[in-house]
Amino acid sequence: MSNHVFRSLHQGPALLLLPNAWDAVTARLIESLGAKAIATTSAGLAWSRGYPDGNALPDDQLIAATCDIARVIRVPLTVDIEAGYSDDPRGVARLVARVVAAGAVGINIEDGAGSPDLLCKKLAAIRETVANLDVDLFINARTDVYLRDIASGAAAVEEIIHRASRYHAAGCDGLFVPGLANTDAMEAIAAAVLPMPLNIMAVPNLPPMEMLQKHGVRRLSAGSAIAQAALGCTRQLAADFLAGTMSEMFGAAAQYSTVNQLFANIAHE
Repeated sequence: MSNHVFRSLHQGPALLLLPNAWDAVTARLIESLGAKAIATTSAGLAWSRGYPDGNALPDDQLIAATCDIARVIRVPLTVDIEAGYSDDPRGVARLVARVVAAGAVGINIEDGAGSPDLLCKKLAAIRETVANLDVDLFINARTDVYLRDIASGAAAVEEIIHRASRYHAAGCDGLFVPGLANTDAMEAIAAAVLPMPLNIMAVPNLPPMEMLQKHGVRRLSAGSAIAQAALGCTRQLAADFLAGTMSEMFGAAAQYSTVNQLFANIAHE
């Protein structure tokens, strides 16, 4: 598949919907439902490998998970690398090169609680490194202005636009603003960051998808919501089983043959 496919999905006409996966089976299942691309959730992926979310995942675990997912899907893969698991821009760039070699054509990288200056340095180092690779890497820069209550109201919109301009100049292709739910703010940010596509995250009571697109959103991610819902179901079903009840477990189950068939024609290496 062309390296350019993932980039083109941000240009419409439809909203790019990413119900984030966290391992090979969830990625393959989501692909089978018609997803145009697969994105990982850093939280779900970290939990599935036995680590907390929040830049605690070892590099080798990230690469192993990326390889597992890339092997079983045929649509583009974008990987959430949190803040790059390092404050060293060159180290982050080397990690991105490994993620690309493992099969990704996109990444998410966040500023978190850190300085925008640091993310700019990471973006510049990544862009320099991938220039020598045979991939059209789509870099989605995430800003946590809302998630970390760095600012609110008009000040938050202004801060996000300011950071977006700097991140774009440093080499990112898209802007991810988790926590953004106000349509006026969406419209203002989307217009200000063009030509970068605006990506937001699903949250409770978010406006309908057609309204999101009307107000400038080009990409909608589920974030960790599906992983959390799956864990919530697992917790309840396991608790019921331990309490001596199992009827709900069988009612909620995916068919064994259906899941097994997802991998029937995939070469095992």
